[in-house]
Amino acid sequence: MIGAQVTEAPAHVPRELVFDYPIKMGGLVDENPFETTIPEIHRTMPPVFYSLDAYPGGTPAWIVRRVEDLEKIYFDTDNFSNKDFAPFAMLVGESWSSLPAETDPPMHGLYRKFVNPLFTPKEINKLDGKIRLYAQEYCAAIKARGSCEFVHDFAFEFPIKVFLELMGLPQSMVATFLEWEMDLLHTNDLGKIAASTRKVVTYLREQIAERKANPGNDLISYGVTAEIEGRPLTDDELVGFTFNLFIGGMDTVSTNMAWQFRHLATHPEDQARLRANPEMIMDAIEEMMRVYPAVTTFRTCTHEVTIGGATFQPGDKVALATCLAGHDPDAYEEADVVKLGRKSRYLSFGYGPHLCVGMHLARREMRIALEEFLKAIPPFRIQEGYVVKTHTGGILQPDKLPLVW
Repeated sequence: MIGAQVTEAPAHVPRELVFDYPIKMGGLVDENPFETTIPEIHRTMPPVFYSLDAYPGGTPAWIVRRVEDLEKIYFDTDNFSNKDFAPFAMLVGESWSSLPAETDPPMHGLYRKFVNPLFTPKEINKLDGKIRLYAQEYCAAIKARGSCEFVHDFAFEFPIKVFLELMGLPQSMVATFLEWEMDLLHTNDLGKIAASTRKVVTYLREQIAERKANPGNDLISYGVTAEIEGRPLTDDELVGFTFNLFIGGMDTVSTNMAWQFRHLATHPEDQARLRANPEMIMDAIEEMMRVYPAVTTFRTCTHEVTIGGATFQPGDKVALATCLAGHDPDAYEEADVVKLGRKSRYLSFGYGPHLCVGMHLARREMRIALEEFLKAIPPFRIQEGYVVKTHTGGILQPDKLPLVW
């Protein structure tokens, strides 16, 4: 049962593999976990270990920290299911799943075929002007103030504007969507998560009904007019499709931007290098995506299988912690160090059949944001004496980032 208190590991979990996982759901810490907690996990914990409170709601899950083992799980759709890896639909007593994220073969392939055309580089190119205009507007407002709290003044709202554009929704919804997003993704309070899920789903159902009556040229309209195997999407499929866009289109981009700007604010040599060599910005973002990957997703084990010295049983939850993968010392030389010229494969957008469908859009948003900010704003740093706190859990995110210049 989601949220049920668990005080000891099940019988099939060896006691020597049970650890207190320090990246707590709904936590707020003073340190930068990428500099302290995550390197310590790699130094002191087994390749796979078990935590009693690593899944949303404070329930158990296996934690996998090595790239090699994570790649096996990402690809192994026979033994690991994506179905219901997040608790949103269950919390409100509904049966939809986020599409295509929470689906398994063979339906996953059909859903990806349906979604992929929306996010090709060619399609994303069409948004370039709008994305750049939004970034320039935010930068102009920030420059006029002379300082900013980057997370709330830029990182959160900028991707929401792009999302609203894609979905054909009014820009006046930015503040409302931001409020819903916070209660969905940055709390361990199941009541808040459920309440916010209901608000989002109710709104999305209203928009779906509107597009069925008056289809336009947006992603919701695409969903209501498209077909899968010659049939229209069901109501559950449409809710799952639009909900997945809501979750994936905003918070992860915001979070990655916050980490990238935090790095540049605390590493003036890297910031100066990108200002002098803007053609390096995309490669720099790729390296920072490796070092500051923020998202943990989950799988459910469906058959007994052994990976990394641990044997999973059917029903076990497994955390795919990209925040650990990016610092795997077996996969990367000097894994904890940002090297702007480095070109490394990483797992921050997932891997294998569930590679993030929106990664081209995410990269475009992050690149344009950094390009425009460095053009508009003088060399910046974190406000003197301010201790940046970090939200921990399924998404690692700086709480506030006051920048001055």
